Amino acid sequence: MFVGLLALCSAYIQGPLMKIFDFPGALAEMEHFGLHPAPLFAVGVIVFELAMSALILSGLYRWAAAGALAAFTLAATLLAFRFWELPSGMERAMATNGFFEHIGLAGAFVLVALYDLRERAFTGRGGQ
Repeated sequence: MFVGLLALCSAYIQGPLMKIFDFPGALAEMEHFGLHPAPLFAVGVIVFELAMSALILSGLYRWAAAGALAAFTLAATLLAFRFWELPSGMERAMATNGFFEHIGLAGAFVLVALYDLRERAFTGRGGQ
């Protein structure tokens, strides 16, 4: 199960690490999407993605972290992959694919959250 969760979280580990090693690029990304102040959003995204991934992988409040990453992914997808605003062509096709791939990621995080909550209910481990 750990390997599957690691694969699911891989973009949320790799992305922040790339932002750390190329912080000017992270700032440019935030500015591109109209997120100001860019440094605050860049640091927030880095901390959020790494922290939620760590919680999922450790099992500590996995359900909450998976739900948070599902919501984050949905919001980021609606911000970044607005394929319906693009003219027909390659750029629209790629944005459409990216949109639905990210919807799939959000759905996978919802499944992780539901599975974790069910397992905790059956084992009596409570909400943690």
